[in-house]
Amino acid sequence: MSRKFFVGGNWKLNGDKKSLGELMDTMNAAKVDPNVEVVCGAPSIYLDFVRSKLDAKFGVAAQNCYKVAKGAFTGEISPVMIKDCGVNWVILGHSERRHVFGESDELIGQKTAHALESGLSTKVIADNVKDWSKVVLAYEPVWAIGTGKTASPQQAQEVHDKLRGWLKANVSEAVASSVRIIYGGSVTGATCKELASQKDVDGFLVGGASLKPEIIEIINAKL
Repeated sequence: MSRKFFVGGNWKLNGDKKSLGELMDTMNAAKVDPNVEVVCGAPSIYLDFVRSKLDAKFGVAAQNCYKVAKGAFTGEISPVMIKDCGVNWVILGHSERRHVFGESDELIGQKTAHALESGLSTKVIADNVKDWSKVVLAYEPVWAIGTGKTASPQQAQEVHDKLRGWLKANVSEAVASSVRIIYGGSVTGATCKELASQKDVDGFLVGGASLKPEIIEIINAKL
């Protein structure tokens, strides 16, 4: 089964309306590979702004959400609110949520289940998944996040192959062959082409480079 290449930009806690507006103008004007699914993870306060300004060919993701639709949870946002902004994706289980904010596998699993039930697609590694067609898995070696160090294409391929083997053994062969497993960790224009050539690397979760025009090179890594 052919898996559509996926590039997620994780803007993290960065940008303002001016800089993100300029980035979106660049993306909207660029010639990008039509065979790649692109999703930009924006700070929640800018979801409306980004969805209204970014060309419809690009998806938008929230960077987090809570495990219920509404209630007395100060500072949280829900999948229903994300969908209400016209946004269809959320990033869950990122190592920064785990390490900085202490999120457990259990909580991330509950968030994932609720997001999927609410109709969002997720970029996540977690249990509790009933519909794997809505899931993109991201592998990010913690030592590579924000350090400028990148796994070698061979290292990335080896881990992605092991993840696919785990899915085959623990979920199903169909899910293992169809689910997209993307690589994250200091992906740049310089490293993306060789990484993209690996048979089990189905795309990228891009941090710092997603805030620069360089993201176009990464989207076009297969061209």
